[in-house]
Amino acid sequence: MISLKTLPIPPDSQLRNLGWDWMLGQDTLPYLTNEVVTIKTAEADAYYEATNELFEMFVAAGQKIIDENRFAELGIPENLIDLIKLSWDDDRNIHLYGRFDLAGGIDGREIKLIEFNADTATCLPETAVVQYAHLKANGLNDSQQFNAVFETLTGQFEELLAINPDLQPTLLLSAMRDFPEDDTNVALLGEAAREAGFDIDFDFIDNVDFSAEEGIFWQNPKNGQFEKMDFWFKLVPWEAMAEEEPELVQILTEIVRKRLAVVLNPAYTLLFQSKYVLKILWELYPNHPLLLETDTKPLPNKPCVEKVLFGREGANTRILNADGSERQAVDGDYGDYPKIYQEYVEFPQDSAGHTYQAGVIYAGEACGLGFRRGGLILDNTAGFVGHVIE
Repeated sequence: MISLKTLPIPPDSQLRNLGWDWMLGQDTLPYLTNEVVTIKTAEADAYYEATNELFEMFVAAGQKIIDENRFAELGIPENLIDLIKLSWDDDRNIHLYGRFDLAGGIDGREIKLIEFNADTATCLPETAVVQYAHLKANGLNDSQQFNAVFETLTGQFEELLAINPDLQPTLLLSAMRDFPEDDTNVALLGEAAREAGFDIDFDFIDNVDFSAEEGIFWQNPKNGQFEKMDFWFKLVPWEAMAEEEPELVQILTEIVRKRLAVVLNPAYTLLFQSKYVLKILWELYPNHPLLLETDTKPLPNKPCVEKVLFGREGANTRILNADGSERQAVDGDYGDYPKIYQEYVEFPQDSAGHTYQAGVIYAGEACGLGFRRGGLILDNTAGFVGHVIE
């Protein structure tokens, strides 16, 4: 059973004191609770170690996919393969950050990988700032939280500058219009980049100009001038860009090939984002204690979860009983993608029957823990719950 602790003072005033007023937007705070999950130091350490080990396993899986030319199995669009290989083979294209979704880890349950949101992970502001502010507002010490997200992200941006000395420290961060949650995630990344020494700007992706010969440009509204940006972060899924903007993918391939800009997260993160990689991991590490059996067909005589290769926020997910009958399902917009089947594992629950999935932010190393709370299938209605180490 999940153990919860009530922290009665909300984080609002603390966020203002920190200068993070933009975190008080309508899309961020309403779904936060005044409860936090209590965990032990050993449990926090286990999340840290498991996530670091999992990332190394994903790197090995990525190399296997490239070596064996298994892109089609993963549902990788053909027009992205060159860019994936280019970014994979050049160590200056570092993976900035992602979020591992994990079952277990508390209440004596084994940690199990559910999936890795490697390309366009969210929950950054909640994990990095809001739960920290909630802790401080209630007079608790920040050592009582597994949370160094902001500092670790800043370190990633410092590393980017150090390994790309031939480029200018100009960073443009882009999301799609009308997704306020994405805007707050991008804003946090921008704050970390600014602290690391980048000159940063924000704009929606439809306002960015791309040239295969010259690079990435942004029109500064203050003076109308087009400015070259040597680093570009996009909170836009690679597979969506490949399907909807194939010409842009072709241009970006040339931009990366000619070292005109660094694109974050790199295209190779799609190898980790495709849920087919869960099957590759099982091939590489059969019966590994952190993994769940995964195949392209339902697992015989075992309850399992049917997932589409590029679904998000629980959409198009079905839980199947051992006899193949449907226990629960969530509709969505991703039903045309191929499917994989992952062994079902129960999430820890609280006394009210809510389930909890751990999310560990990874930015060069594991750096922060938060929990999503909801039903059997965690979808876009799930809440965020912070934690305290006791």
